[in-house]
Amino acid sequence: MGNLKTKQLDNIGYSTDKQKSMAINTIAKYFKHRNTNDIIALLADIRNHPEAYIHDPAMQKIAGLFMDDTVKQTVNSFELTQHTLPFKIYGEAHIEASAIKQMELALSLPVSVQGALMPDAHSGYGLPIGGVLATRNAVIPYGVGMDIGCRMALTIIDAGEKFIDRYSYQIKQAIGTYTHFGMNGGLEMPQDHEVLDDPSFRETPLLKKLHGKAVKQLGSSGSGNHFVDVGVIRLSDNNAMDLPANDYMALLTHSGSRGLGANIARHYTQIAMNTCKLPREAQPLAWLDLDSEAGQEYWLSMSLAGDYAKACHDRIHSNLLKALGLKALYKVENHHNFAWKDQLVDDTEVIIHRKGATPAHAGELGIIPGSMTAPAYLVMGKGKSEALYSAAHGAGRAMSRQQARESNTNSALKKMLTQADVSLIGGSLEENPLAYKDIDKVMQAQTELITVQGVFSPRIVRMNEE
Repeated sequence: MGNLKTKQLDNIGYSTDKQKSMAINTIAKYFKHRNTNDIIALLADIRNHPEAYIHDPAMQKIAGLFMDDTVKQTVNSFELTQHTLPFKIYGEAHIEASAIKQMELALSLPVSVQGALMPDAHSGYGLPIGGVLATRNAVIPYGVGMDIGCRMALTIIDAGEKFIDRYSYQIKQAIGTYTHFGMNGGLEMPQDHEVLDDPSFRETPLLKKLHGKAVKQLGSSGSGNHFVDVGVIRLSDNNAMDLPANDYMALLTHSGSRGLGANIARHYTQIAMNTCKLPREAQPLAWLDLDSEAGQEYWLSMSLAGDYAKACHDRIHSNLLKALGLKALYKVENHHNFAWKDQLVDDTEVIIHRKGATPAHAGELGIIPGSMTAPAYLVMGKGKSEALYSAAHGAGRAMSRQQARESNTNSALKKMLTQADVSLIGGSLEENPLAYKDIDKVMQAQTELITVQGVFSPRIVRMNEE
């Protein structure tokens, strides 16, 4: 911290002696062991977005110096509507009441237009997981979630089940070398992708600060329920890919935007909650007006995080196929934590938030996974307007992570894996198959939303070891 110079403060907009003094004193008190570059980035962010720090015990005094009357006037209070908008629930018999209550609350926001609840739904923070919400010119950071752009990617490969049987050792070695799981770190070999040169990284102080982390984590998968699977997909007759009905080797991955998306989500959720005041029970659903500077910044940042999540899948698939000498026949991928500009059937322009839901416009392809031993489904949307052109994003949790740990044992998990003919690398009891709903029941509850094009059976699964 001793390297912090007043000239550096001048360069980031700290123009008065009071601002400089407050910054130096606050940093000395709270962040004296932090790297100087990190401190400069933090102070620049406070200067540019004081509203995000006005309730931070350490930073609020600095933020207050930059909160002029114009900024203060952007803080608005809103009441919920008297009547909740009706919404369609798919598979209601298997959805907990608390998730339905959360959806009802979201549909009492004054910016809400329409909603739907998918059959894999369960309680979340803000919107329930499996919730889909259309709003008027407003984006809810927690309607997208912490893992912005969390997505599925499936590559159908020019090989069959015999390749997996014959080269299982080599496949496991390649997965060990070319995938990385865990909250921190990344692949040992440098990764490159055009997304790293995206000019959006230079548009805001936050994105500039996060570029280094994005470089380091490119091609990695994080933790939780993220996975890299090698298995066999059986394609249906007359499938949308125009491939012969057959059994193909396939690579299936599930992960998101890593630290980039998480930091964007935290930053703009705080701004939304500070500037959009709602009753306490609805506060996590605070939104940003898309015409506001913060709303435009979030949209740009969210879009970049989505592109980055795609880039991570691109690297995983490219690295593994190259290492194993395989070629792709077809690739299908989709976000399931994101917000899109779209239109309702009456041409009303809306923002559709899918927090754990698969886009399913008519003819749109997507992937709905089960668990480490259950099948995943390659599907095509039917464009159902009542569902806001959406479908489930997976089986959905039947147990909390703690319940999953306490209700199963490693020996029982090994037995389930053996019975399913699945080899697991890493993994944890939190993600054991019993922690999830029955994927077949979830699929049966949404036959009016999608048609199945193929069924993927996992054979080799890698997850984070927690």
